[in-house]
Amino acid sequence: MSQFLVKILILSLAIYLVGRITKLYKVENFFTAFIVAIILSIVNFVIRPIFIVLTLPITILTLGVFLLFVNGFMLIIVSAIVPKFKVKGCLSSSIASLFISLCTMFIEWLI
Repeated sequence: MSQFLVKILILSLAIYLVGRITKLYKVENFFTAFIVAIILSIVNFVIRPIFIVLTLPITILTLGVFLLFVNGFMLIIVSAIVPKFKVKGCLSSSIASLFISLCTMFIEWLI
């Protein structure tokens, strides 16, 4: 349970930092980033596998690049749920999901 909480805290820190540095989306404060991290984890656990299976042919044709847009769409779903988290568009959410992944990997590497 504590490892899950650490991963959520790392993800929320990455969401907060990427939102403040890049302006690809708007996040109010760290608590909102924490809520976004929890909901994003749930959405990635429940909805993302369905989208991956449904978009498998186009993912194979693009050699996996389309998964960036699937991840971006997960951010759009979360922004529809959390009122203080706003994503600017599809392309910016895809780029933001890439930056969030890179920032999360860097923070985990530091720890």
